Amino acid sequence: MPTERQVSERWVVFLIGAVQFVNILDFVMVMPLGPDFAKGLGIASSHIGTIGGAYTAAASVAGLLGGYFLDRYDRRKALAVSMLGLVVATAAGGFATGLSTLMLARVAAGIFGGPATSLSLSIIADLIPVERRGRALGAVMGAFSVASVAGVPMALKLAEHGGWRLPFFVVAVLGLLVVVGAIFFLPPMRGHLTGAAGPVQSVGVLELLGRREVQLSYVMTAVVMMAGFVLIPNISAYLQQNLGYPRDLLWFPYFVGGIVSFVTLRLAGPLVDRYGAFKLGTAGSALLLVATYVGFVDYPRWLPIPLLFVLFMTAMGVRNVSYNTLTSRVPDNPVRARFMSLQSAIQHMASAVGAFLSAQLLTDLPDGTLGGMTRVAWVCMGLTVVLPPTLWVVERQVRSREQARALAVPASQGLAVPLSPQAHPHQ
Repeated sequence: MPTERQVSERWVVFLIGAVQFVNILDFVMVMPLGPDFAKGLGIASSHIGTIGGAYTAAASVAGLLGGYFLDRYDRRKALAVSMLGLVVATAAGGFATGLSTLMLARVAAGIFGGPATSLSLSIIADLIPVERRGRALGAVMGAFSVASVAGVPMALKLAEHGGWRLPFFVVAVLGLLVVVGAIFFLPPMRGHLTGAAGPVQSVGVLELLGRREVQLSYVMTAVVMMAGFVLIPNISAYLQQNLGYPRDLLWFPYFVGGIVSFVTLRLAGPLVDRYGAFKLGTAGSALLLVATYVGFVDYPRWLPIPLLFVLFMTAMGVRNVSYNTLTSRVPDNPVRARFMSLQSAIQHMASAVGAFLSAQLLTDLPDGTLGGMTRVAWVCMGLTVVLPPTLWVVERQVRSREQARALAVPASQGLAVPLSPQAHPHQ
C-alpha cells in the first residue's frame, strides 16, 4: 500500500468512529448484562461492580505503560494490534466459566481497549486539519451516543434471545470487521517517526509532563472526568429513589438523552472550529451548572425528567467536544499517541476518584431516599467552574505555538499523508 496516497476524511472519521463504537460498547454493555451473567455463572451480584472496575483499572495501567512505547510504531499497525487484542479479550468474556475467568477477560479487554482509544484520537489529530478537527471529533465522539442508544439495547435483546454470552461474541465479530477496515483503508502513519529532515527526536515521558500546556491539559482531563463521574453513576438511583421515577420508564430519558447527545456532538464540532474551544466550552459549562443545580439541588417538580436529560446531555456534549478538540492540539505529532495514552490513564483514574468520592458523600436514608445528593451536585459544579479558565490559558498557549510554527515552517511541509480536499467529513 503506497505511503503517499489520498485519503478521504470521511473514511477516516467513519473507521475511527467504528473503533470507538466497538470499544465503548464493549465497556458500557457489561453493567446492564451484569444480572444475566451473574445468574449464569453463579456470581454474587455484589461482584458485578468489581468486574466493571477491572476494565477501568486495566485501561488506566495500560495508558501509563503505553505512554512509553506507542509513538515508536506506525499508528495504523498499533491500532490494528490493539483492536485485535480487544476482539480476543471480548470473545474470551463470552467463554468465561466463573468470576476469575471473566475478571481475567475484562482485564485483558482494558489492557487493549485503553490504547485503542488513545491511538484513535491520535489518528484523527494527525490526519484532520485543525480547522476541521472539531467537526471530526464531534462525529467520532458521537459513537458514545450510538453505543448508548442502540448498542446497549441491542446487547440486552441479544442476551434475552440467545443468552448472555451472545453479545460478547457479536461485539467481537464487529471488532474483527473494524480491524480489517483499519488495515485496508487507513493509510500507513509513520510521519511522527520520520520528519522532513530525518528521524524525529523522541521526547521522554518526564519531559512531556514538564510542559505547562500538557500539565494544564491533564488538569482539564481530571476536572472533566471527576465532575462527570461524581454525579453520573448515581443518576439512576436518584431518579427512582428521590424523584419517584418509574423503573419501567427509566429507559426513555436515557434514550432521549442519547439522541440529544448525538445531535449536539455533531452540531458543536463545527462551532468549536469557528469560535474556539474556550467560548464553546464556557457556554457548555454554564449550561451544565444550570442543569446540575436545577436537576439535583432544587428540582422543580413541574419539570419533566426527559427534558432535564435533554438539558444535561446538551451541556455535556458542548463541553466535551470543546475540551477534546483543544487537547488534540496540545501535543506535537511525534508524541501524540504518548500524550493521548497518558491522558487515557488520567481519565480512568479521575473517573475512579469521582465515583469513590460520591460513595463517601452519599448515604441510604431510612425512608429509602438517597442522602447527600446535594453535596455531590455542588462538588460537580465546583469542578465544572475550574474548566473555563483552564481552557482559556491552554488555548492561548496552543494558538501562540501554532502561529510561531506557521511562520517558521513552510506550508509545503504539512501532513505526510495528504487528504482528499473534496472529501472531508460532513461536507
